[in-house]
Amino acid sequence: MVGMDQLLGFGVAALVLIVIPGPSVVFVVGRAVSYGQRVALASVLGNTLGLFVVMTLVAVGLGALVAESIVVFTVIKLLGAAYLVWLGVQALRHRDALRVDTSTPRTPLTRAAAIRQGLVVGVSNPKGFLIFAALLPPFVDPDRSSVPVQMFVLGTLAVVLGLVCDTVWALAAGRARDWFASSPRRGRALGTVGGTSMIGLGVGMALTGHETR
Repeated sequence: MVGMDQLLGFGVAALVLIVIPGPSVVFVVGRAVSYGQRVALASVLGNTLGLFVVMTLVAVGLGALVAESIVVFTVIKLLGAAYLVWLGVQALRHRDALRVDTSTPRTPLTRAAAIRQGLVVGVSNPKGFLIFAALLPPFVDPDRSSVPVQMFVLGTLAVVLGLVCDTVWALAAGRARDWFASSPRRGRALGTVGGTSMIGLGVGMALTGHETR
């Protein structure tokens, strides 16, 4: 069994890292300002699923390969970075669609597509490996129960905390988006900000060194 001291200790440590804006936060905010709350929340779901995949891999031991291999880490990082740049370019191309018509609301991006995109970003997020492969192991007590089980339980706690935090960001950014999108000029400007932020995030991820993960 996982003790309460483990849950509290790891929960606090993970929350400190989670609340610091990183790839997930920038991605969700970019989705919110570009497409609205519904797409942003779908992106949060996909991102959470991606983090859950990372956590599961770490729990069964495959995360150690990524944590120790520069090649594997770099490949995952560059693929995720390229994907973010592509999403940013698409957001810039469709920024004129941010004009809101209250009688016939438009959603340029489907929820299914948002979930798929969020999944890719979640899997390639370096912060996920930092939390699950570096921060989590010290909170595991081999004398209590199965180590993989403890890592899975503690990792799930971090995933849930990330889900809550990203949801708050999505809702807050979505409200701001609605106000900006009420004006065609504001909507276009906000679409530019959303797309540019994702491109910048992708470039930043690509330039981030292996030692900073």
